Amino acid sequence: MKNISTFQAIFLAVFGVLALGGIFIFSTYSGSSKSKDLIGNVVVWGVLPSVQMNEALDTIKRQNQQLKGVSYISKPQATFETDLSKAIASGQGPDLILVSQNELTSLNKEIIPIPYTALPKRNFLDTFADAAHIYLGPNGVLGIPIAIDPMVLYYNRTMLSSAGIVDPPSTWDAFSGLVPRIAQITNSKNISRALVAFGAYNNVHDAQGILSTLFLQAGVPLVTRSERGGYTVSLGIGNGSGGVKGSIISPGVSVLRFYTEFADPTKVSYTWNRTLPNSRQEFLAGNLALYPGYASEANFITQANPNLSFGVALMPQLATARFKTVYARVYALIIPRGSKNAKGALRTASALSSIANEKIIINKVGFAPSLRSLLAISPQNPIKSVAYTSAIMSHAWLSPSSVTTDKIFSSLIQNIIIGRLSISQALIETKQLIIAALQ
Repeated sequence: MKNISTFQAIFLAVFGVLALGGIFIFSTYSGSSKSKDLIGNVVVWGVLPSVQMNEALDTIKRQNQQLKGVSYISKPQATFETDLSKAIASGQGPDLILVSQNELTSLNKEIIPIPYTALPKRNFLDTFADAAHIYLGPNGVLGIPIAIDPMVLYYNRTMLSSAGIVDPPSTWDAFSGLVPRIAQITNSKNISRALVAFGAYNNVHDAQGILSTLFLQAGVPLVTRSERGGYTVSLGIGNGSGGVKGSIISPGVSVLRFYTEFADPTKVSYTWNRTLPNSRQEFLAGNLALYPGYASEANFITQANPNLSFGVALMPQLATARFKTVYARVYALIIPRGSKNAKGALRTASALSSIANEKIIINKVGFAPSLRSLLAISPQNPIKSVAYTSAIMSHAWLSPSSVTTDKIFSSLIQNIIIGRLSISQALIETKQLIIAALQ
């Protein structure tokens, strides 16, 4: 038997104290201030806004004095990996980090997994939503999920109703047929009103989430862990040469052909191009009928334009799909290498992932919960109800860092719409870029 590491020993000891009677700590821990187990000072670095997270922490700390030493510092996502590595190297690193799965591969060497001997995989699977299972690593749990931010479809009620459209489309097949009823395009192909911002990348807000959703719905896993702990990249390229095997279009080619046709002036589905303003700003201005975005954006949209009449629906699916899915960002608390208070960090993660505290956090940041027990109760608020349903069906993939993936996907779409590469050639190049980024 291999010698157990110091951190594994800490985890085992802590779980031995907290997981009384075999009850799974992360779904039941109450964080009672009567506990004799002091947490101490725990510094949390995260990519979520400091205002909302600190408001949530203040509320939680008023109810649990054991967490009074917990502090949260927001860091820019673009430099998070670099900032963390430098801090750890100088001995000034945080005790916990709060990121989404988008940063898992880039931070892999900085993560201390919780061994399965301390946190059994079966308990994790039974407690957290399917999308959270991406935190199950080859040697243990990589992070404790506390929130899910799924993709949803925002729609302009006024624009749809004025065109005689009762409900937003529930399938992608219906999109092209709606373009002539919504879009306003001049003879010179200038667009003053659009149906949806598809086809370009840099001016499409949340384009990474949109493409991820389309790929996952088409059965393209993008990146998964291999049995040996590495990564397997699959972009649905078919036979890997022409993108078409026999007479059947490969799923990856099908996804990109559908997406880019909305920016092709020769197609009836033409409704967007790369010269237009940012898609979220166009939606707020009332010039865009459908806006796929994250559930957490609802509060921003409401505040940014209180006069905008909009609704929220589930993301459309393939008409032939046997199973529904949507992409989501899953946020989790991770113990990084160099944590000065690993025991307190673990207790903090367990406390913040409790039912009561997760409720407080998701209400502040506008996310859906990660706990199955909370997702089972649908909220009366229609926007939250859509977010909860979307979170239940959501999935994720092991992308390179968000910044790197944006660059890769931007190049992918750009190469297709300017005709530099065929769709299958662009996919092959993209696969190579993702493999290189993961290495």
